Amino acid sequence: MEQEPRRSRSTEAFFGRRRGKPIRPYQAEALEQGLARLGIDLGVAAPADLRTMFEAEVSKVRLEIGFGGGEHLRHIAANNADDGFIGIEPFVNGMAKMAAALHEKPLANIRLYDEDATQLLDWLPEASVDGIDLLYPDPWRKKKHWKRRFVSPVNLDRFARVLKSGAKFRFASDIDTYVNWTLQHCRAHPAFDWQAADAKDWHTPYEGWTRTRYEAKAIRENRTPAYLTFVRT
Repeated sequence: MEQEPRRSRSTEAFFGRRRGKPIRPYQAEALEQGLARLGIDLGVAAPADLRTMFEAEVSKVRLEIGFGGGEHLRHIAANNADDGFIGIEPFVNGMAKMAAALHEKPLANIRLYDEDATQLLDWLPEASVDGIDLLYPDPWRKKKHWKRRFVSPVNLDRFARVLKSGAKFRFASDIDTYVNWTLQHCRAHPAFDWQAADAKDWHTPYEGWTRTRYEAKAIRENRTPAYLTFVRT
C-alpha cells in the first residue's frame, strides 16, 4: 500500500501539544460558539485600525501570547475596559476554559486566536499594536530545544514590526535561563530598550498583576519570578 506523503508542519513549532484531557461537553459547546463570535479569521485582510475588531469601543489594542487558562487576560481585560485584547492560545484545553469563562461572564474587549501566534503577528499591520505580553511561556529547558523558545531574533523582528513606537513588550518567567536568554536577545535587538534601574524593578509584579496558578506553584517550589519590560524604540 502506498503511504500518504508526510504533511509539513504549518507552524513554527514554538508550542508543544495541542490537546490534553478530553474537554467537557459544555466547554466544547462554549469553544465552538466562542470562536465563532470572537475568533480571528486570517483568511481576510486585517483592518487598518485594529480597534474596529472589538464589540466595545477601545482606544488601544494589546496582545497576550499563550494565555493558558486565561486568568490573567480576563482580569486585565475586565480592569481595562478601554483597551482591546487579542488573546492567543493554541492549546485546546486552555482555549476551551477561556471560552467557557467568557460565556459565563462576557467581555466585549476580547478577541481570540487559537493557532500559532507567529501567523497572527505576520497578519497584523505594521505599528498597529500597543503592547505584547508573553507570560510564563514554555521554557523548553533542554538545550536542544532552545530553538523552540518564542523569544528569538525572528520573533523579536515580528514584535518590532507590529508594535507602535513607545509600546511595551512584557515578559514574565520563573526560569532563570529563559529570563537571561530573553535579556540577552532583547538587549541585542536595536528596537528594544530594557526598562530597569535595579533588581527590584524586575522582581516587582506589573501594576494590576494577578497571580496565576502557575505562578503560585512556582513560588511554592521556591522559583523566583522575574518581570521584564522592554520598550519599542
